Amino acid sequence: MRLTPSPTRSRRCSQPYPAFEVILLDDQSTDGTGEIALAASNGDQRLTIIKGQPLLPGWLGKNWACQQLANAARGDILLFTDADVQWQPGALEALIRHMTRTKADLLTVWSTQTTVTWSERLIVPLIALVILGYLPAFLVHMTPFPAFAAANGQCLAFRRKAYTAIGGHISVRDRIVEDITFARVIKAKGLRLRMADGAGLVVCRMYRNWRGVRDGFAKNIIAGYGGHVIFLLLATVFHWLIFLVPPLWLLTGWLWPLDTLYPVVPLVLTLLGLAIRASTALATRQRVQDALFMPLSALLMTVIAAQALYWQVRYGGVLWKGRVIKPEEPKVLVE
Repeated sequence: MRLTPSPTRSRRCSQPYPAFEVILLDDQSTDGTGEIALAASNGDQRLTIIKGQPLLPGWLGKNWACQQLANAARGDILLFTDADVQWQPGALEALIRHMTRTKADLLTVWSTQTTVTWSERLIVPLIALVILGYLPAFLVHMTPFPAFAAANGQCLAFRRKAYTAIGGHISVRDRIVEDITFARVIKAKGLRLRMADGAGLVVCRMYRNWRGVRDGFAKNIIAGYGGHVIFLLLATVFHWLIFLVPPLWLLTGWLWPLDTLYPVVPLVLTLLGLAIRASTALATRQRVQDALFMPLSALLMTVIAAQALYWQVRYGGVLWKGRVIKPEEPKVLVE
């Protein structure tokens, strides 16, 4: 399922959805964020800028910021979006229409990712491969099992009643991947989780170089496997078997002339792996030709996994922006 612009108006001439407020939290910025946003608003009264309060003990910065925003918001729908997400004309209207049609308590949108450098192109589109390959929408939408839950923190739209029922950001205050935790809790509470593709209406460029890609993915990768290192190791081996071993076999199989499976089996397996990567790229507006480099992507993801494991062993948690994050089990304050 994907967001679609209004059928009665083209994207070029569509006007922004009117009934909304924008609350920007200036979290002790040093670059004049608040002043820049105020100037860009051109006096629009729908913009409110609030100063971020000092970080409370036991909280991660983003989660504390979002809780402050929720406290200040007045609407029935709470839409949390990152500062680097770009909203195209008609995007908000499409989101509200989709949320209304699906009766979602939590609607998460998978942003269309902008990738420029090779490190971005080889790694960032793998998010779509994981979501489309391992979490089919019908399982996420139709089954009650929290294991089939996913969300994207770049765009989370809650009905206020649902947000309050699960405890808001208080319940995920120390979670690195708070979005996935939210998705699982929503399903566990019997509420309705829905996902949608941004389809070019909601766009984001996550990182701009290899170091950003490596550290950003390493920050989340162990938490994405439920905090279990063994699951990360098993997943790494699994991806080697699918995306790395077949092309290596295809390239070197001639060295073993008695191998009766060569070259048909490694060729079929290699093409199958490339087809999986290409189909997810096509579905999410990424470069289909980059599927040819999937073996290299698998190697780079191994480097990322190794970085995460090194942090775990060396620091006991994630090293992010100069500090170590060691999540604890959160206490849900709202029943």
